[in-house]
Amino acid sequence: MNKVSEVNYKKDLEDNGYTVIETVFSSHEIDIITETIQSKSSSSNITFRKSKDLFAIRQFLKEIPELKTLLFNEKLKEVLRALLGNDSFVVKSIYFDKPEQSNWFVSYHQDLTISVNKKLDIEEYTNWTIKQNQFSVQPPKEILENISTIRIHLDDTNEKNGALKVIPKSHKNGVVRADSIDFQNMNERVCSVKKGGIMIMKPLLFHASNKTINNERRRVIHIEFSNITLPEQLSWSEKNSIN
Repeated sequence: MNKVSEVNYKKDLEDNGYTVIETVFSSHEIDIITETIQSKSSSSNITFRKSKDLFAIRQFLKEIPELKTLLFNEKLKEVLRALLGNDSFVVKSIYFDKPEQSNWFVSYHQDLTISVNKKLDIEEYTNWTIKQNQFSVQPPKEILENISTIRIHLDDTNEKNGALKVIPKSHKNGVVRADSIDFQNMNERVCSVKKGGIMIMKPLLFHASNKTINNERRRVIHIEFSNITLPEQLSWSEKNSIN
């Protein structure tokens, strides 16, 4: 991995809303991660979702805590310190497995919700939902702008197996209705990432993914970070230090 100081990944993240860093994890580390996840795949816990188009694990670090030390290796910690500072913590974690013949297509959207411990009547916190015993809510824009998402790629990912497509700089416009944008005339980029690499993005960046067309799976661990304390009696449901 290039030293974070050698390439201005932080500027890319701030200016374009995303950046890609290769070789954060070795092939051996990825093998251990995938084998550990596979060993848990038969779980019937409510946080596990299985279909022909998707296998997902919500609250991933809670469900498979033994992977925390391996995921937060020295290379990833260096990235976190350089790009996010020393005071960021985990606020959400999800594992996605897009199978080889998946027809799962995701249209352009922003990630507008956070996971919290309870539902409260708080000004500017809207669109409350509960799914799999997990409360989600759309917080004020300032909270969303503070979040950064790291996507750890367990497979080579490109435009043929559902790599994210993004609209660079779209995170700078705040919360925007997707149906108000003509995406066909936008400067779209495909974020190909090699196995063991990571993509870092801002949740307000418009992103999408296509169906798989090359019979190759796409497995990603999605971890969100923030350094903000939520108001009143509200707290992040998955708050977790990186140490």
